[in-house]
Amino acid sequence: MRIGSIIGLFVVVWLIIGAIAAGQRGYFTAPPAQCSQFATIALNIVAGPLNYTGMDPQGGCEIPQPS
Repeated sequence: MRIGSIIGLFVVVWLIIGAIAAGQRGYFTAPPAQCSQFATIALNIVAGPLNYTGMDPQGGCEIPQPS
């Protein structure tokens, strides 16, 4: 049980650091208007501390157009 708690704590701290990095880049100043903006925010949060090593993940997505 203890190892699971340590891993869970590590994951939570990792995501918090990613959210802080996304906030420092200004991604939370306005709600995402496009799918790619949401994907970029999510990727930065998941990247966590890697954001501080120069990593700047950019997300993209295509929404199918109705026919």
